[in-house]
Amino acid sequence: MNKVILPAIAAMLLAGGSVALAADATGKITSIDAAKDTLTLDNGSTYTAPASVKLSTFKVGEKVSVNYSMSNGKMEAASIKPAT
Repeated sequence: MNKVILPAIAAMLLAGGSVALAADATGKITSIDAAKDTLTLDNGSTYTAPASVKLSTFKVGEKVSVNYSMSNGKMEAASIKPAT
């Protein structure tokens, strides 16, 4: 019986648990869509900004650093700040 239960539990844990890994990206802003709370960098990637980030403080052409994770097929930013 243990031969069936342990693999079944392991399969459920792997299938049910989704781990969001954070990543960082740095680049110049090519567009900002305040209505959708998104910004696009010069690498072509679009990031959804959290409510705590005011996109109006950023300008197209500005170099930023984005800390993000993938969620539901979208890159959701945890933070966006000017790059040094």
